[in-house]
Amino acid sequence: MTAHQHAQTRFTSSRAQTLRKASLLLTGLTLTLASCGSPVVTPTPQPQTREQDTRTFTAVAPAFKAIAGAQLYQGTYDGLQGKAGYAIEVPATWNGQLVMYTHGYAGTGDKLNVQEPPLRAYWLSLGYAWGASSYSSNYYDVQSGVEDTNALALKFSELTGQAKPGKYLIMGFSMGGHVASASVEKETLDTAKNKVTYAAAMPVCGVLDEEYEFQWLGDYTLAAAQLAGYGAQKYPQTDFQKLLPDILSALFTDTSGPLWQVNSAQGAKLRDLAKQLTGGERPVFNLGFSVGGLQKAVLGTGGSDGTLTGILAKNYYGNIGITYRWTTGPTETVAEKAFNDAILRVAADPTANPARTNALRLLPRINGEISVPVLTMHTLGDFYVPFRHEQLYNKAVAANGKSNLLVQRAIRAAGHCEFVGAELAEGFNDLVKWEADSTKKPAGDDVTTPSVVADPNYGCKYTRETRPGVAACTVATPLSN
Repeated sequence: MTAHQHAQTRFTSSRAQTLRKASLLLTGLTLTLASCGSPVVTPTPQPQTREQDTRTFTAVAPAFKAIAGAQLYQGTYDGLQGKAGYAIEVPATWNGQLVMYTHGYAGTGDKLNVQEPPLRAYWLSLGYAWGASSYSSNYYDVQSGVEDTNALALKFSELTGQAKPGKYLIMGFSMGGHVASASVEKETLDTAKNKVTYAAAMPVCGVLDEEYEFQWLGDYTLAAAQLAGYGAQKYPQTDFQKLLPDILSALFTDTSGPLWQVNSAQGAKLRDLAKQLTGGERPVFNLGFSVGGLQKAVLGTGGSDGTLTGILAKNYYGNIGITYRWTTGPTETVAEKAFNDAILRVAADPTANPARTNALRLLPRINGEISVPVLTMHTLGDFYVPFRHEQLYNKAVAANGKSNLLVQRAIRAAGHCEFVGAELAEGFNDLVKWEADSTKKPAGDDVTTPSVVADPNYGCKYTRETRPGVAACTVATPLSN
């Protein structure tokens, strides 16, 4: 094993492993004695009260215009937490299949809006009907996303007067990728209130490891403050946003334009530390790191309390046992050891996201227990939902013996969900052909071998447009079959 591989093994520890181990340990430790000689008692789990349950939202009925040759249905319906908006469109020459589109994070406002699928017109041209929900809540509420999307799919005939679909497919972006991937998990199929058996799923730029995403956001903001000389003394670091201008000044030489520039000292360390945490050496990472909009999105989470802004009732973030590195040698440097000794250590509450009886977890879990074809797509420079998600998902699916049902593709772009239509359409076409005929599994990219991912031409195979600032491929990029 190379030094780089050793580094990858240590530096990018998944909270999916550490938190679950801690959960088992602490569950055992909760068995207590009421007094000396008294019997062991297991505390009864208490219902969790979370801030999300106190919020109210207003569903907005969409006002899309029908595409020629299709019938459009739109309005509101009953969702998990109240009314949700919906849109359904059915082509005149419908093939009997319904694609459910799941949208990404829509902020924290009280208005709920349906988002138009990027492949809307393309789906209709192929004969697919599509449906999309606003969900019945905002914030990072994937539970609502899954239940409300499924509820809408089940209401298709009632709302349209059309026959029941012969097949359901699902595709989502970002948080919607979390919704789409969770929707085909065994745990979801076992516990969801609204059950839909999808024939295939296409999560793109998706959160594919729910624990890692919030581990990443917590790690980066904690490390940035530490490297800047404003390390947290307690958690949460409630003054993080107040300190942020000074943190940025200590790490970056320029944050005024669309691309930020780090200094050659602490800033360069932060960049290289982030690289290890997000998937290791790979093309386009440096450009993605410098995108000011993505930096603002990630740093904007600094100082949060680990409840995912009220989606959970308890702290979900922890960094016990994580070794932060910005070099790739076999051992820590003196500076790295000092950093790891000094940085605040936080323990996640192992009961923050428990399994629930006859209900989804408050944050639905991605376990890799799939039974239908799944095709994913991720940009290499994504700094908000990093490429590391693909690596962790690959390992989770493999651990369940389901690798034959997974295809993953890397796209050479710096932005979050920065795909072009040709890339999305190609992926969708390959997925539905595969779903219809299991012998036609499409090709994908190796996302786990460090030397492969680090190759300067990595991601060329399925990238259909060279983005500004991204090196052009020096190898042929033939279209997939």
